[in-house]
Order: sequence, then C-alpha cells, then structure tokens
Amino acid sequence: MPKQTVPILKQEEKVFQNLEGQDDWSLAGYKKRGGYKGLKKLLTTDRIKHIEKMKESALRGRGGAGFPTGMKWSFMPDPAKTGKPSYLVCNADEGEPGTCKDRDILRYDPHTLVEGMIIGCYTLAAKTGYIYVRGEYYDESSRLQQAINEAYEAGFLGKNIQGTGVDVDIHVHLGAGAYICGEETALLESLEGKKGQPRLKPPFPAGYGLYGCPTTINNVETIAQVPPILKNKLEWWTQHGRPNNHGTKIFSISGSVNRPINVEAPMSIPLKELIETYAEGVIGGWKNLQAVIPGGSSTPMLNKGEAGKVLMDFDGLREYGTGLGTAAVIVMNQDVDVLRVMTRISAFYKHESCGQCTPCREGVGWVYTLMKRLSNGEGTVEELEQLQKLTKKIEGHTICAFADGAMWPVQGTLRCFKDEFERRIEAKEEVA
Repeated sequence: MPKQTVPILKQEEKVFQNLEGQDDWSLAGYKKRGGYKGLKKLLTTDRIKHIEKMKESALRGRGGAGFPTGMKWSFMPDPAKTGKPSYLVCNADEGEPGTCKDRDILRYDPHTLVEGMIIGCYTLAAKTGYIYVRGEYYDESSRLQQAINEAYEAGFLGKNIQGTGVDVDIHVHLGAGAYICGEETALLESLEGKKGQPRLKPPFPAGYGLYGCPTTINNVETIAQVPPILKNKLEWWTQHGRPNNHGTKIFSISGSVNRPINVEAPMSIPLKELIETYAEGVIGGWKNLQAVIPGGSSTPMLNKGEAGKVLMDFDGLREYGTGLGTAAVIVMNQDVDVLRVMTRISAFYKHESCGQCTPCREGVGWVYTLMKRLSNGEGTVEELEQLQKLTKKIEGHTICAFADGAMWPVQGTLRCFKDEFERRIEAKEEVA
C-alpha cells in the first residue's frame, strides 16, 4: 500500500453521497442529505453570477472532453435578443466500454441530476431541459423518471418554482443504444427524431442546436456537480485537485483489481494510490501489473512505469500522451492478453461507426482487420508499420472525434506493446 497523499473524502465533501446505493434514493432521502436546500435562493440570484462562479470553479466537463463548463455556458445568447427558446440537454448516453459512473448516478442518486438540470436551465435562461439516456439503461431511466415526477409533485419543477417565477420542464428521452449518439450533435439529431449522425461544425450548438435553437449539452456528472458548487463557498470545491483540475471525480475502476468500484475521489490523485486505496490493489500485487487504460476505452493505455507516476487529472494524463476521458480505469495484469483486449476494443469501434465519413467507415474496419491478424501472429512486419501509418491517416480527418477515439487506443497499444506484436509475428514465422 503506497503512502496516502490525497485524503479520503468525508461524506459531506461528496457530491454523490449515495453513489453506492446505501441510502434512500428518493426525494425524501435526497432532502435528508441536503438536497434542494437553498434552491429558491439560487433561482433568484443573477444568472451572470452563477456563470462567473462556474468559471472560477474551473469545473471541466466530466463526459470526456474536459471543456470548461462555465465558459461553455457563457456562449449561450440571451433569448430576448434571439427571439428563440434556449435548451439544456443532458448527455446520459453512456456507451464507452469501462464507463458506468452515470449509470450509478441515475440509479442511486437521480435527484442530484434533477436539481442540476433545474439550476442549469435557470442559469441558461432555458425553460425546457432534455435528458437523453442510453437505451439499455431502462431501469435507470425509469428511476430517473420517478425522481422527476417527485420533483414536480414537490413543486421543484413546473411553473413558478417555489414562487420564484421560474418555469422549468424536464423530459427523458431514451436512445436506441448507438454509441455515436454520445457525440453531442449526433445526440441532437437523434433527439429530433433523425438518424444519429454528427453535424458539421460550425454552427455550434450554442448558436444552432436543438430545433435550430441555442442549446448547451453537458454530461450527467457535470450537471449534477453544479448545485453544490453554487451553494458552497468556492474553496469547498477548489481545495481538491491542482489548478485547472479542481474538484472531485467519479472513477470507474474495473479489470484486474480486487474490488471493482465506482468511487468519488479528489482530482489529481495518483493513479497507483487510486487503485490501491479504493480498488484494494491489482490482482497479484502491483508487481503483477501490465498496463492501465486510464479514461475509458478511447484513451491510450499507460505501461506499468507510467501508471506508477501519473496523476489522475486532465493535465497530468496529457503529459503522458493520454487523457482523463470519462475516468474509467481499466486495469490489466500479467494474466491478461492485452493484444486480444485491444483487438476486441477495435471491433467495438468498427461496429459503432455511423458510416458518415469515409476515413472512419472504411478505415476503422481496416484497422480492426489488421489488429486481429497481428494479435494472432498472422500479420507481417510490413503490416505492423502499415497499421501505425493508417491510424495517423484516419485521426483528425472526420467530422467528429469518433475516429480519433478509435485510433488512440491502437496507437497506445503500438507504443507500449509493439515488441509483443513483433514477437508473435516471429513465432508464427518460425512455425511456418
């Protein structure tokens, strides 16, 4: 067990105080944990003050991109000037392999999201919010709908909330299980009843979003973190994490660990400490570690040496050529066939491409074919070099970042385990 450098959060310091489902998830339980307390005050405070505090908090999007939330919210125009309604859309289309944080929020603490949507709609001058939920999350969406119904009955949603003159309605929309609809403009297309394919940008959603109106799209975790940030002193949030990486984060730890878990922990925690403290360590001990995917399947992996040094925040992981993503930590020990795992991930991206862009439609399938051959030792050294070049030709050449996310894990595998590809090629040649 490494020396603990980041303190374990106290219950009152957590945003998601029922993440493990140990208490009542309903309105009564949420109110006992302080939920909706101070809502009326927030709905009567100048919206601009909310946005400025969000900027000062340095909250960055928890859905993967890590864009500053306060800045994103400031892009929304005044409805009085546009003559159009504004919308807040919550992206709950959680489809990244290894990621299951939003699922537990919807299942065990849904009112955190509902309250976040209420305050977010008010701050963005939106009277309507939509929550787009992954189609497979039927039970979770049902519980979310129950929480919304409770909020309406208690007067926290609907017309003239708590006598403030603020009107907010929230609707739940179930997708059909398409991973690409996690991309914000594909989500909007799907929400409008069209095929879920990304839009060309510009125009950006803040100017032309849902139904052609100003729209902001944020992740479940991001929106749910807004109320406590606005209710507490700024230091309550900024005490955690390094500058530009403040606050707490839900980490989904899975794979070769003794205790797979969703846990809320401070940002900037060392990866090794996160695994040892909360997931009870690698199966077989740290010496048995082979590699770690730090932020969901689309982020390049880290080797054992890097995993022992990196800090879990946006900037720390960028220094090692990877990213925080959704903070889904997938641990692989020496018993795991890493090349087989990464080939399976390549198959996932091949299946989930929407097919709109030629480099993605054709290239991701080509990459999978090469990965399958090379991981089985059936490829050649020339194909290994071809694979590296191919990922670079696909990355950055499509409408959305899907193709990038499909190429980064392959690039990470080549960086960390190119010698294993070569060993399998040589072994096959010797047999032949």
